[in-house]
Amino acid sequence: MHELAITKSIVDLVQREAEKQGFKRALEIRLRLGEYSGIVPEYIKDFFPLVAEGTVSEKAELLFETNPAKFLCLDCGYEGGADRKNACCIKCGSSSLKMTAGREFFVDSLKVE
Repeated sequence: MHELAITKSIVDLVQREAEKQGFKRALEIRLRLGEYSGIVPEYIKDFFPLVAEGTVSEKAELLFETNPAKFLCLDCGYEGGADRKNACCIKCGSSSLKMTAGREFFVDSLKVE
């Protein structure tokens, strides 16, 4: 369950930013994750109150935004979504796909006071 370590990293990142920027409290932490990031937002939400206790993030609201996966067809050059049921390019039907987006995970923005 890597979400506990990820949650700790989020809280640590916000704490470092508070020290650099001088804010006292994080009100909102907006997280962006790719559709295939492998991260379960519900676990992060569950761990967050325990990990954030006593930090500037303690009362912050977590918001998640999901980025859809995008693929590059190595045969026709199409970039975009794929036929997931058949794991192929929606333009030419090739199965030679490379994922170009959808695995990312990062703190997108902070709302602070």
